[in-house]
Amino acid sequence: MRTTLVDIAREAGVSTATVDRVLNNREGVRERTRVQVLAAAASLGYMPETAQATYPPLDVVDLDIVLPGGTNTFINNLAARFADTAAARPDVNLRIHSIEGFEPVLLAEKLEALRGESQGVALIGLDHPVVREAIRALAAADVPVMTLVSDISHVPRVGYVGIDNRAAGRLAGYLLGRFLKAETGKVALFAGSLSYRGHEEREMGFRHMLREDYPGLSIVELREIRDDTERAYQEAVALLARHPDLAGIYNIGAGNRGISRALLEAGREKSVVFIGHELTEHTRRFLISGVMDAAIDQNPRVEAREAVDRLARAARGEENPTGPATRLQAIFKENIPEV
Repeated sequence: MRTTLVDIAREAGVSTATVDRVLNNREGVRERTRVQVLAAAASLGYMPETAQATYPPLDVVDLDIVLPGGTNTFINNLAARFADTAAARPDVNLRIHSIEGFEPVLLAEKLEALRGESQGVALIGLDHPVVREAIRALAAADVPVMTLVSDISHVPRVGYVGIDNRAAGRLAGYLLGRFLKAETGKVALFAGSLSYRGHEEREMGFRHMLREDYPGLSIVELREIRDDTERAYQEAVALLARHPDLAGIYNIGAGNRGISRALLEAGREKSVVFIGHELTEHTRRFLISGVMDAAIDQNPRVEAREAVDRLARAARGEENPTGPATRLQAIFKENIPEV
């Protein structure tokens, strides 16, 4: 099918009017946006020769992305979006690394190995002392570091790309309270690991919302499942057995497949309100079937593009302003976007 301006606009994250101005070489577009649009056009096969030739002559920079491994579908989607972004950026040599997500020592060792080998590092990392020290060592060696999805406290980073996780937790609390329509009830939380600052912030936001607007809802359990689908299933089975009157579940991280399976097997998919995160091939199915009531989504394509652009600029010593947090979106059965 023929690529249209709408396709390019969607890929670049801009308006069709901006795409039109760029492709027709009109004024009024920032150089960064122009490159972004041309990269999207090139990746979609629209005027490839023109798009490639219009890139500013920049030296290639070596960038490294360090992501947690495992069964987290969102992380796998994010890695794919990084690969797509790199394919459209001839000025970037991007390497993606997968590390056991809950082993801070292994992550710190990987960061140490990148010192002297990389011109810029972005990571999703645990907020742990050995990880913080490894980031400080990279910064001391003039390697810019960026945090992704979950921030890390008290480290010299060039920026954070991701959502406002505290706001995400508050949104989850609001949605769960509205769906329950009851003054009292029991709810449970699942988290990958509260060593992720992002997961801790979501929990805090959720708790504050319940305390402010739904004080009759009580959190009876919080389970850390290390973003593992099978572990999520086993914990959910046990949870449902212990609390036959459980009213709601908020899953802060990954593991939605395991929780959904447990709800279905117990026949409680309609009686327990289930709020989770990320629109994936699995959560689409759960939303449509009614097992899941809402998914709080962030856009991995936008995050990957923003992270690569800002990290490349930092590697070149260019001005690198901090951007706004990635936009949150609540997805329900009725507003699931196209792939």
